[in-house]
Amino acid sequence: MTSAKEPGRRAWVMLVLLTMLTTAGMTVVLPVLPFVVLRYVSHGQLALWVGILEAVNGLCTFLVAPLLGALSDRVGRRPIIVVAAFGAGVGYLLFGIGGALWVLVLGRIVQGATAGDLPALFAYLADITPPEQRARRFGLLGALSGIGTMVGPAVGGLLAAVNVDFPVLVTAGIAAAIGVISLVLLPESLPAERRTRAVRLGDLHPLRVLTGAFTRPELRGLLVGIVLVTVPFSFFVNNVSVLALDSIAWTATRIGLLVAVVGVVDIVIQGGLLGLLLPRFGERGVLLGGVVTQAVGMAGLAVVASVLAQPWLFILGTLLLAAGQGAAQATMDGVASNTVGPDEQGWLAGAIQSTTAGIGVVAPLLAGALYTSVSHSAPYVVGLAMMLAAALVLARAHVSSPSRRRDAELVDA
Repeated sequence: MTSAKEPGRRAWVMLVLLTMLTTAGMTVVLPVLPFVVLRYVSHGQLALWVGILEAVNGLCTFLVAPLLGALSDRVGRRPIIVVAAFGAGVGYLLFGIGGALWVLVLGRIVQGATAGDLPALFAYLADITPPEQRARRFGLLGALSGIGTMVGPAVGGLLAAVNVDFPVLVTAGIAAAIGVISLVLLPESLPAERRTRAVRLGDLHPLRVLTGAFTRPELRGLLVGIVLVTVPFSFFVNNVSVLALDSIAWTATRIGLLVAVVGVVDIVIQGGLLGLLLPRFGERGVLLGGVVTQAVGMAGLAVVASVLAQPWLFILGTLLLAAGQGAAQATMDGVASNTVGPDEQGWLAGAIQSTTAGIGVVAPLLAGALYTSVSHSAPYVVGLAMMLAAALVLARAHVSSPSRRRDAELVDA
């Protein structure tokens, strides 16, 4: 079996650029979403409708992700990245134009149906990185995402001071730029000899892809852990702007600046500390530490939503949650990548994307319903319980050694 090769300079430069642009584009709109939606719904229904829009987006991604993952194994990563970028541009353009609630829904449908940029970049990085370096390099990729996460919301919050639609239109432009850059400059990472020969229709059914992934003993524990971590983090992502608006009366600009600080934390954790933590504590130790840190942050936000609506506690809870997620997610990505061969990296990316997209259908609706119908703290209390359950699951999950994975690939060859 062909071993992973060191990436050329051009591939790395493009991967850095596209990762930063993708995350910047995705996060530019975060501070303004509730303010855009508030034009079309009552304040009491705001959290629910934000959840509905994100659930529609997640449903489309859930249905399409297996196809994009399988196609990336068949035709290469570059075409999928190009199509996903232009599709996102059209979706954000529709959302920015707006005019009616159904137009916002249509924009989320289009963007969700072409979602696949980050999973394709995930597979791209796996293509060009040796197994023993993947966890660390996924941490570097996370740090690059942190730069985009730092810049995007700050720009979005500042642009919102002019007009709340402006950041969404800027996001459409960023997505189009990603498509053009990928089309013209991005080298393909998957050689023809390492591609699958055909795409089987059975592999495109999202539930079948999930079933196939969860039946693998080496993946099952990690995937269950991913679910238990991703659901509460999805609660946070989809509800944090609403919570900031309701509990501490923050503007879009302040929300954007806080999310920018989250990007700085991502850079510090994934770009620097992760490289020091992994050799000392191992992948399992970093995983558990990240999840426990997220649980503490979730508890802080629950307190903000219920009994102590103080900006300092809101900021502290957000930063702890973000720091723990950055460390845990990069490590889980690297560990999961080491469990499959080079010809299945796209399939794995599709399976993980299907898992997170399925969560993206349910979690926003659940967060909105809990926030609106139970209490403002309910999503964070439920999220805290799930984080603690994730720590128990990941403590027992299979964590593949890169050296053992490499030896197995040599035997298979």
